[in-house]
Formats: sequence, structure tokens, C-alpha cells
Amino acid sequence: MLRPTPLLPDSLRRPLVLGFFALLTLLGILLHRDYGLSWDEQLDRLNGIISVKYVALRLAPDLARRQESFAAIPDMSQNEDVDHGVIFQMPLVVLEKLVGAEDPRDVYFLRHLVTFFTVMAGLYGFYVLAAGRFRSWRLGLLGAALLLLSPRLFAEAFYNYKDLVFLAFFTFGIYTLTRLLRRPSAGGALLHALATGAALDVRTMGVLLLGLTAVFAGLEMWYRPAIRRRLLRALLLYVPAAATIVVAGWPYLWEHPIDHFLAAFQSFSRYRSDMLVQYWGRQLSVRHLPWHYAPVWLLITTPVAYTVLFLTGTGALLAAAARQPRVWLRTRTGRQDLLYAVWFFTPLGAIIVLHSVIYDGWRHLYFIYPAFLLLALRGVRSARLLQLEPRRIRRGLGTGLLVLLAGGMLTASYRIIRDHPYQNVYFSFLPGPVAERLFERDYWGLSGRRGLEWILAHDPGARVMVGTDPRAALMLHNNHLLLPPAERARLVLTTGAQARYFLTTYRWHPGSYPARYGPEVYCIRVNGVKILSVFRRP
Repeated sequence: MLRPTPLLPDSLRRPLVLGFFALLTLLGILLHRDYGLSWDEQLDRLNGIISVKYVALRLAPDLARRQESFAAIPDMSQNEDVDHGVIFQMPLVVLEKLVGAEDPRDVYFLRHLVTFFTVMAGLYGFYVLAAGRFRSWRLGLLGAALLLLSPRLFAEAFYNYKDLVFLAFFTFGIYTLTRLLRRPSAGGALLHALATGAALDVRTMGVLLLGLTAVFAGLEMWYRPAIRRRLLRALLLYVPAAATIVVAGWPYLWEHPIDHFLAAFQSFSRYRSDMLVQYWGRQLSVRHLPWHYAPVWLLITTPVAYTVLFLTGTGALLAAAARQPRVWLRTRTGRQDLLYAVWFFTPLGAIIVLHSVIYDGWRHLYFIYPAFLLLALRGVRSARLLQLEPRRIRRGLGTGLLVLLAGGMLTASYRIIRDHPYQNVYFSFLPGPVAERLFERDYWGLSGRRGLEWILAHDPGARVMVGTDPRAALMLHNNHLLLPPAERARLVLTTGAQARYFLTTYRWHPGSYPARYGPEVYCIRVNGVKILSVFRRP
């Protein structure tokens, strides 16, 4: 049977792929200064600075002590965030010094740009992974486009040093795993060890790569006896190399590495704060969230078309596995699909079964999203291979799925452009008033920057008093660092009671404010969801 001529000939592969990633580079350069400063960024940077000081004291103590800021930097023993890896943060601190970024505004714009480029490098890894699985650069590029055109992740690629950087590192770890399983070698083992160690040094959830490596290496050796010795030798090199990289990239582990790593790993099951989140119209403790918290957040913040294709792909996978499970597992594509299914469902299931503490939507599970999209791509492939009769029904369903995909991508693109720079409050199908009432809004506090800029642009006073809810004071402090120095000098951050302007992002006060706060003089709405208000106090 003749195959249909592909819509995109192979001669276009190189220019299209290069053009796609060149466009991403340009987007990063043009947009990285548009976003506010999120809750965690200052603390993450401090964590990196403390670790750099720790390393400097051991490698060049005299030089370290001569630095002007040496005494002001806490010691490692005073660091409350030692359970967060610093393999990404430490190079950023060094880069700040190399380029001479001194003002906070320059520092954080630089960090936003580097973070975006790091996530885009992970996006390239995802392209290679998808293209290899489906043996199609077209589907690989489509997968990369789907990941890019996921509005919440697009925004967070600029400032989410934890979850999006971990997504990038973990995805690269899955790619190096598939490469090692296909062709075991010492070089492949060392590359996979590097990817595993880097992912672990961003989030300890990277241990999942160790488990996936052990399980799927076992499967590979069972079904491919010819590579058993080579793969076993590679694993014997991989394990100590990964452990060495984990310790080397995380100075907190240099002393008592096993004890400190176990303490860091266990800290995520004993979250330090009893924070509240808005979920289904109620303020709930993060310690007592219902089992459906993460799945619901994933559903309402992912484009509907992607979800439909994910369900289609998952159904096709289950059907293939159920028909002839042994035959299915004998194939390389069958074992790869099983890997992607385990990558997606195991962390999600573990969160539900173990009642793990998560908050701010499903951001702690962002690293499973590439697996979600790989299963969605399987749905795209399945749309072309439906076995339904008569043929017109098969073609109709396949065409319908592809039209749905195209519409979903166009809608996501439109929302990314229209909602900029607040794609982080994207809801896929909920009307604005419903989303505003039931769920968290701008939990990163990014809109605070625009609120401060508006106040300073409309109040000519030499000193402008601005306040907020006590629990949101850090949000104001962070975002004022992105103001130009002259404007920053005019701003006086104070309590809500003493302020001339009261600014809120509604994080822990989802309801309306009483009249005693004064008239609302400015607000930001994103697709009908109010994410910021400024009140002029009486």
C-alpha cells in the first residue's frame, strides 16, 4: 500500500527545526523583562549565594573573606532552604558577578533570561525524545510546539527556577535513559549519570530517574539478552557516577552526604508551613487537601484539545497492551510507551496515595507534563491509524481529532499573546467569574509589579506609601526590586493601615474588600479573572 506524501517533506526538517528554536531564542530576549518577581526568587538566589560562600570558604578561604558582602551572607548552618538543591542557582550567582549585574533589577532580568534558555534547552531534549519515539521529526516538532503553547508553563519558564528547570532536567534524563537502553555504553552511562545527578540537585524527586533506570534496564535485559552484559556494565558505572555528581553539585551534602540527603528528601513529606490554598471555593490547609487536588488542577489549566488527545493516546496504549501484552512488551515502542505511562501516572498516583503536600496548583508535578504530551502525540498518531469501518467514519474521526488539535493550539497561542505577561493565571475552559471564585489566582504575586508601577506613575509624591495584607508583604518587597532605582527610592513599603495605597493579589483574601479600604482605583483582569486591585485609602 502506498503511503501518503507527507505534508512537510524531509528537506524542510533542518530549516523548520532551526527556525523554531531561533524564534524561541528571540522570544526570550524580547519578553524576559516583562514578568514580575515571584515569591520564591529572592530566597532561591540567597540559597545559591550561601552555597557559593560555603564552597569559597573551602577552596579559597582568604579570598572569600576579603569580599565586601562576606559577613552579611549567612552560613550554611543558618540556611532554612538547605533541602533545595543548588546546581542551577550557584552558576547563576557566579554569572551575575561575571557580567557585573549589581542592581536587583538587572540581576533578576538576567536570571529570567537564563531560566528561559534553560527550559528551552529542555524543550529541545523533548523534541529529540518525541522524534525518536515516533520516528518522525514532524511529530517531534509538534510535541515541542505543544509544550511551548501551554500557557501556564510558557510564563513560568521565565521565573520558576524549581519546577520548570526540573522539568527540563528530568526530560533530558528520560532522553539519556532511552539512549542508554537502546545502545548501552560507558559514555551513555556517564551522560545519564550527569542528567540524573543534575535533576536530583534541583529536586529530590529526581530519585524517580534511578527507579525508572533500574526497572526498565531490567526489562531491556529480559527482552534483549544480547545486550545484558553491556547494559549491566553500564549500570555498574552509572550508579556511583550519579551519586558522585549529586554530592559534588550540592555543597550541603559534602558533609554527611547520606544523612543530609535523607533529611532533605524527608523534608518534603514534613512541610514546614500550614499554608492555606483556595480550592473549590474554600480555603483549605495544604496538609488536608482532597485526593483530586492535583488531577483537577491539571485538567483546568491544560488546553482541552491536549487533554482529549492524551485520553485518546492512553486508550490506544491500553488497547495495544491488553490485546497481546507479551508481544507488546517485546517491542521497543511498547517498552517506551510503558516508560512514558509510568513517568506520568506513578508520581501522580504517589501524590494521591501518600497524601503528599503540594500547593499552588500542580506545579510540583510539572515534570510529568512531557509524558502527558508524549501520550497525546500517541493520540495524534492513533488518529491516522484508526481501524474503524466504514472508512469514512475512520477518516472522519481522525480528521476531527486533528482539527481539534489545530484549534487547541491556535486558541492557546491567542491566549498566550492576549494575556501576556499573566499567562500564569490561564484556565482552559472555566469562565472567569467561576475560576475567580473557586480557585487560586495569581499565587506567584507577579501582578504586584504592575500595581506598583501604576501607583508611582499616577502619584507624583516624593514618598508614596504602599501596603498590603501582612502575609503578602514579601510579594510587595520582591516586586519593588524590579522598579527603576529612582522609582524604587520614592516607594515606601508599610503596613496596610498606614498606607496611602492598598495593593492586593487576593492570594489569602479571595473575597472582596470592605468600603473602609477606599475606592478601587486600578485593577487587572485576565480573561475575566481579577488578579490585582489597588485601593486608595481614605
